[in-house]
Amino acid sequence: MSIFGKMRDAIFGKKAVPSQSQVTPGQTPAGQSPTGQANPAPQLQPTAPAQHVDVEQVLSRIASEKGNPDLHYKTSIADLMKLLDLDSSLENRKELATELGYAGDKDGSADMNIWLHKEVMKQLAAHGGKMPASLAD
Repeated sequence: MSIFGKMRDAIFGKKAVPSQSQVTPGQTPAGQSPTGQANPAPQLQPTAPAQHVDVEQVLSRIASEKGNPDLHYKTSIADLMKLLDLDSSLENRKELATELGYAGDKDGSADMNIWLHKEVMKQLAAHGGKMPASLAD
């Protein structure tokens, strides 16, 4: 999985889509009641977010759950990656830069890191993230 994909999943969450063919002991197959009568098929959860995910709220919750570590995830790509329990090494940031189409030198410069943070926020918004101006800039 791509580094951005891991970031997106950490923020949006992964929703498993139950298969109608999976039945655990004590359950009846989808479409049947315990008495064998037909029931309407259950609604399955989509894998993509049905509504916008409030990115700022999710990141704040993660930070709070971790005891509010001294991370500047709202402006730093390395700190954002650390908050999401991802390796923030230069090698991984270079890989992320390649994934997202960064055209400059992949040397870990401030320009590259600032661009990465802004682009990750843009991509999160494009994938269903509700992005406040403070994170989108």
